Amino acid sequence: MIGQTISHYKILEKLGEGGMGVVYKAQDTKLNRTVALKFLPEHISASEADTARFMQEAQAAASLNHPNICTIHGIEEADGKNFIVMEFVDGQMLQEKKSSLSMKQALDIGIQVAESLAAAHEKGIVHRDIKPENIILTKSGQVKIMDFGLAKMREGPLLTKAGTAVGTAAYMSPEQVRGDQVDHRTDIWSFGVVMYEMLAGQLPFKGDYEQVVMYSIVNAEAPSVLSFRKDISGRWESVLKKALTKSTDERYQTMGEVIADLKDLSDQTREAAPGSKPSIAVLPFANMSADPDQEYFCDGMAEEIINALTQVRELRVVARMSAFSFKGQNTDIRAIGGKLNVETILEGSVRKAGNRLRITAQLIKVADGYHLWSQRYDRELDDVFEIQDEISLSIVEKLKTELLGEQPQALVQRATENMEAYNQYLKGLFYRRKWSPKTAPQAVACFKKAIELDPKFAKPYASLAGCYIEMTDMGGLSLLSRDETYPLIKDAVEKALTLDNTLAEAHVVLGLLKCVFEWEWPGGEQACKRALELNPNDVSTLIWCAYYYWITGRYDEAIAITHRAEALDPLSLVTQHNIGGSYFFARRFDEAIERFQHIIEMDDHYFLAYLFLSASFICKREFEQALATCQKALPLFGRHPVLLNEMARLYGRWGKRSEAMQLIEEIEKLSEKHPISPILFAWSSIALGEQEEAIVHIEKAFEKRNLLIPFFLNWPWPEIESLRSHPRIQAIMQKMGLEL
Repeated sequence: MIGQTISHYKILEKLGEGGMGVVYKAQDTKLNRTVALKFLPEHISASEADTARFMQEAQAAASLNHPNICTIHGIEEADGKNFIVMEFVDGQMLQEKKSSLSMKQALDIGIQVAESLAAAHEKGIVHRDIKPENIILTKSGQVKIMDFGLAKMREGPLLTKAGTAVGTAAYMSPEQVRGDQVDHRTDIWSFGVVMYEMLAGQLPFKGDYEQVVMYSIVNAEAPSVLSFRKDISGRWESVLKKALTKSTDERYQTMGEVIADLKDLSDQTREAAPGSKPSIAVLPFANMSADPDQEYFCDGMAEEIINALTQVRELRVVARMSAFSFKGQNTDIRAIGGKLNVETILEGSVRKAGNRLRITAQLIKVADGYHLWSQRYDRELDDVFEIQDEISLSIVEKLKTELLGEQPQALVQRATENMEAYNQYLKGLFYRRKWSPKTAPQAVACFKKAIELDPKFAKPYASLAGCYIEMTDMGGLSLLSRDETYPLIKDAVEKALTLDNTLAEAHVVLGLLKCVFEWEWPGGEQACKRALELNPNDVSTLIWCAYYYWITGRYDEAIAITHRAEALDPLSLVTQHNIGGSYFFARRFDEAIERFQHIIEMDDHYFLAYLFLSASFICKREFEQALATCQKALPLFGRHPVLLNEMARLYGRWGKRSEAMQLIEEIEKLSEKHPISPILFAWSSIALGEQEEAIVHIEKAFEKRNLLIPFFLNWPWPEIESLRSHPRIQAIMQKMGLEL
């Protein structure tokens, strides 16, 4: 077929052949792109069963949208041939590289494979043929999972013959070998075999004949991986043993659990390695200017250096919120380093007079307080970008962190030539970080002024969109309605991406817009993953991904990603809240309670901690503890409608109807002056057992596209879980694209 044109695809070369298809590299002459085409082999193309399996593969794989899964562009037919049009992946099979992999590379590959399988399992798709030949590594190190040719939809027909094992012997699970019915846990076993082979350099179950291998899989135990590698911990042994447990009930139950353990291992490996990842915290620069209002510039200077350093993938940079928590305190460097778990700290000062700057910076080793590097800069204000870049590159050099290219690359991009626009942008960040009903509008005004001064400056557009999201009503907690902010957010983020498509913050906001506002979940996940590709150390992106996982029921992934955020931002209340929230939605209430109590110890004015702590106690039916939590919150926050509603829910589930009704009446009176989300009334109605009334409120909320609906529908109450099966709620969920 080489040189032939099928439909509008010119066949260039044969890439490979497997049991269920022949794959060719081809040129799409319509769209001028390189693709891969997969055809049924001629000797079986006449078989209806094989054709059905081939089409099942296409339908299954086409439903997947994940950066680590080969994209299916379409299913076509020409000259009597059915074929799949796929993304062409330029890379090497893992089979060709696995013997030369470092532990770090094996972990990175393993995490990417696990995340792709988790996404497939969420869709009800089981690969059933995970092996090194089906794992491609691109030149940039990205993993692509190929050939869902043996994939099986949970509800789809079983198209293999009874008692016939499907898969490649060495990587098959015991249940596959026996010809038993399989589920997603068969992929967990095969994944364990691949990981074992990458680490040990050989398979866990071997034999001269296929029958011997299959017998070993069912009856023998794999040799300890520690006997092949002396440089790995016993924790590896336990992870592999759990993945390769012959009983499906004792094996890992989800890929999310695997991901969480692999990421813990990744952190441990990094910390234990002699060349472990360098770490740094950038403290807010001290304002040495005569004008105290220049504080925003000092904060902005430090923040821009943080943003620049996060682009260095081999450097762990503590996020702004944790680093800035020491602002104004005379805390010892060693104490700060201990709390933030970093080896080095950058501190500095700014003196600004007119258009002149004097900036001092010093990089300090936490262990002994020794100055690794220090510098003073006397410059014009227009040189601020060069100063930031020079400081960042000096730090990178001192920490011996290697940049992506052979030559030092600029870490700070000159996003605007207009220094007043940049000034306004920094002021906007300053006010936004202080978020309150007073400072949020001030931030908006500054970002708008920056845009007015330089309409081609992308960053203030993205920050303006993020600010509007934070101001959007979430059941009485914020300032503006969804109808007011939605068009403003959409316009701002589109302009930001048009001006700079590599701006991670803009992709984060796009993800929020698509998921929370438009209920377009695949597009939202794709945008957030793109943001992580651009800046994998961005805490706000990690936190938003957790929200996405809460809503879509991927709790293990939520827990894993929030712990990644915690490593970068350990003192952030928001990060701590997201870990607690992940435990809450995962129905791990004891761990949630512990986390929310910890937050209140850190800051007893963090409103959401009280709400989720009470909610966790309610889920455990520990009503007295829930009431005590609410009573502690009342003198701090007053009779806020959200807090009153939490108490109404508590009394409703406690069986104290009169107390609940009294609070609901109070909330209704408050709603006459301030609009209150129908979702709050739905919560109290369901707590009182009034399902029909709750449905009416949910329908009202749906009409207004209320942002709390997905969180409500995923709330861990049995009453809400049963409510989801109601036809009217099912209709709403279908329109929202939710599959809970």
